[in-house]
Amino acid sequence: MKRKIIKIVEDKCTGCGLCIPNCPEGAIQVIDGKARLISDLFCDGLGACLGHCPEGAIVIEEREAAPYDEARVMVNIVKAGANTIQAHLEHLRDHNQQEYLQQAVQYLNAQGIPNPLVAAKPSGGHAPSGCPGSRIMTFGATAAAPVDAAPGTRPSQLTHWPVQLHLVSPQAPHFKGCDLLLAADCTAYALGDFHKDYLKGKALAIACPKLDSEQEVYVEKITALIDEAGINTLTVMIMQVPCCGGLLHLAKQAAAAAKRKVPIKCVVVGIQGGILKEEWV
Repeated sequence: MKRKIIKIVEDKCTGCGLCIPNCPEGAIQVIDGKARLISDLFCDGLGACLGHCPEGAIVIEEREAAPYDEARVMVNIVKAGANTIQAHLEHLRDHNQQEYLQQAVQYLNAQGIPNPLVAAKPSGGHAPSGCPGSRIMTFGATAAAPVDAAPGTRPSQLTHWPVQLHLVSPQAPHFKGCDLLLAADCTAYALGDFHKDYLKGKALAIACPKLDSEQEVYVEKITALIDEAGINTLTVMIMQVPCCGGLLHLAKQAAAAAKRKVPIKCVVVGIQGGILKEEWV
C-alpha cells in the first residue's frame, strides 16, 4: 500500500540519537552510526520525530510501504515500561488515530495492563498530552494584549494570491526580487500583529512541515524562488513547537541547493503570541 512514512536522509544524519526518544513507536534505532527506520511496520507516518533532528535529516514521504502494525508496536511499547505506554497512547489520541488507539487499549486489556490515559485523567478534564505540538492548553487574553482602540479595520498587507507553497509559482511577478516571508500555517493566528509587523512589504508563502505531503516539492520551489525569482531575503516564521522546525530545515536545504545565496532569518512565535526568537541563520 502507498502511505506516508518517515525517511531518514543518511547523508545528513550524524547519529546523535535525538530522534529516538521522540518516536513513540520505537521505530528508530542508531545502527552503524546512523539513525535507521528499523521497520515500516513500526512507523505510523505522523511525524512526532520531526523537528527534533538538528540536521533536518528526517522528512515525511509517501511511498509503497507495509501497513503500520499497532499490535507489533505494542509488544515493544509494553516492554519499555509505563511511561512509554502512556506517551504512545497520548500520541495516538492527540493525532486522532482512534482505530490504532482502540487496538492499543485492546492489547493492554488482553495483557491485564491498566489504560494509563484513564488512570491519569483528572476529574472533569483531559489527560495530559504527550505531543508538544498537539497538547491541549487553554489560555485567555492577558493584560499585555490590550484591545486595539483604533477605530475602523486594519487593512490586509497581503498583495498576491495564492499563498500556499504547493500552489505558488516561482515565476509569478510578485516574487521577483522580493523579500519573502515563508510562514508556518499557525503563525498568523498566534501573532496578533502578523500583517503589520511581518507581512507588510513582503511576498508570502505558507506551509505546514508536519501535515503537508510531498515536501520534496517545497525544497524545489524554494530553490526556484532563490535562483529564478531572485528573492532578496528569506524570512522563515515558525511556531515554538518542535515539529515546526521542519520548515526551517526545508528552507536551509533549498538554500544549500541554490546557486544564489540569500540571507535567511528565523522568527519563532510563541503559542500564546509574541516573538520568542528572531535571528539570522
